[in-house]
Amino acid sequence: MRNFPILRLRVTTPRLELRLPSLDDLDALADLAADGVHDPQDMPFTFPWTDAEPAERARSTVRFHFRQWSAWTPEKWSCLFVTVFEGQVAGTQEISGTDFAITREAGTGSWLGRRFHGRGIGTEMRAAVLHLAFDGLGARTATSAAFTDNHASLAVSRKLGYRDDGIDVHSRRGERAETRRLRLSREDWSTPPGFGIHDLEPCLPLFGLAGTEKA
Repeated sequence: MRNFPILRLRVTTPRLELRLPSLDDLDALADLAADGVHDPQDMPFTFPWTDAEPAERARSTVRFHFRQWSAWTPEKWSCLFVTVFEGQVAGTQEISGTDFAITREAGTGSWLGRRFHGRGIGTEMRAAVLHLAFDGLGARTATSAAFTDNHASLAVSRKLGYRDDGIDVHSRRGERAETRRLRLSREDWSTPPGFGIHDLEPCLPLFGLAGTEKA
């Protein structure tokens, strides 16, 4: 689409392709959400959307992507990729920014369908959007956060070089719970081999960057 070129943007790794979802991709992602994202006794999200019934989880997944597309501005954007592994949609990986041209800071968030857990996909898809942030968009820092009992997410952050950045407190299912903030600087980032960014240049204005501006 000429007027919304972000739909052509892709990030590739040795095993994965991250892309903005087609309608068929959204159907597959919604099916994954309906099948389950995590153990029901756990809650890794500050907004407990996965507590809904399977059909509502599926619908809310589609609605969320549509809302993020319609709300996109150069000043505040959320780029929601689907992660494709061996030809199958495995989950979603977000990278977001507010006043990115000034702050040069991006945030990330993600989930994987349960049948894709335990294969290192979460680490690889986070590394993919960090490659986009640092090497494609010229970010200076990237942030993440996870509940202190979300050991898998925290392990991904540690593996990729994030450092502690404080604690936030939330109400989770009616109980007090802490999230650990994490921050990664450009100086601590090194792109793994075999990573690529495709069709980024036409998208730069949508990220708040003029022409090929990076810093």
